[in-house]
Amino acid sequence: MIKPKPLQKGDKVAIVSLSRGLLGMPFCKHELDLGIKRLKEWGLVPVIMPNALKDIKYLEEHPEARASDLKEAFLDDSIKGIINAIGGEDTYKLIPYLMEDEEFKQSVFKHPKIFTGFSDTTNNHLLLNRLGLVTFYGPCFLVDLAELDKEMLPYTKEYFKKFFLKENYFEIKASPIWYMERESYGEENMGIPRIERREEHGFEVIKGSGVRKGVLYGGCIESLYNALVGNRFVDAPSLYEKYGILPTKEEWKEKILFLETSEACISPEILEKMLLAFKKREIFSCVKGVIVGKPQDEKYYEEYKDIYKKVFKDLDTPLLYNVNFGHSFPRCILPYGVVTSVDFDNRTIKVEEPIFDLS
Repeated sequence: MIKPKPLQKGDKVAIVSLSRGLLGMPFCKHELDLGIKRLKEWGLVPVIMPNALKDIKYLEEHPEARASDLKEAFLDDSIKGIINAIGGEDTYKLIPYLMEDEEFKQSVFKHPKIFTGFSDTTNNHLLLNRLGLVTFYGPCFLVDLAELDKEMLPYTKEYFKKFFLKENYFEIKASPIWYMERESYGEENMGIPRIERREEHGFEVIKGSGVRKGVLYGGCIESLYNALVGNRFVDAPSLYEKYGILPTKEEWKEKILFLETSEACISPEILEKMLLAFKKREIFSCVKGVIVGKPQDEKYYEEYKDIYKKVFKDLDTPLLYNVNFGHSFPRCILPYGVVTSVDFDNRTIKVEEPIFDLS
């Protein structure tokens, strides 16, 4: 895997809208300004890409514009990091514009850089992973850099700081606090803290023991399910197959799979249907283990856990539940393609190698 360099003060960081075009909407202007302010406080130089502030309708109708921004960010060697604005639902539409563009693909090799985001940004991560780049399922611009409270959430901030560090390894720890989703992101909520909850569970072992080691791979289950089945967009599986983006059976055997559910808080019945699609394709029986994200607001917390128990009952694959990534607040970073060990006896996750090129 190709690894980017860590960030340094003075580095340029591109802001892109690869999914839903919220960033340029008037009702998000206070968040745009706040996110830019926060990046500058980190010592970074924000670069808003040409189409990132286009409205929802334009970006929905022009996936090629979204793809163009990502390409231009990679082509620019002075840009050292790329932060996606927020998720959406049709990010897969960028695939043909990027996978058929040799200049873009070469730019990923020539100018590797940090790429972070979550939710439907899963599609971008899987594409870049297929091209061989280490990327990060982690903070996005709107709800992390632009957190409406007086500062970023401390746990999220701790893991965002890792983009600047030259570490040989690090541990992903359970946050002692989690936060409720906001009812509104309006300007009237500037400076108002999120509702806090004390963590009652920590990382939970659903099944399994011992230590499993593999490379991290995964994302939002709704996005992955669409790539497999095409429930939201019928052409998604054919695009994934055409460009060979998803792992082969042998490649799945190297993975520790991470999965999480979105803010839609799908019903336990729908979660079971999705998980069975993975099981039918023998993905769960191939991977080294599975890490499951904390459900947003802990909705269906026990019900989801019961579904995982049910689906994995006849499998040997170990399961760790309630990890702080994805749509729950706060969130860590999970580096794609990096060797990671999960100790199911001690409920610990350790990234075993540098996530950056330290040369």
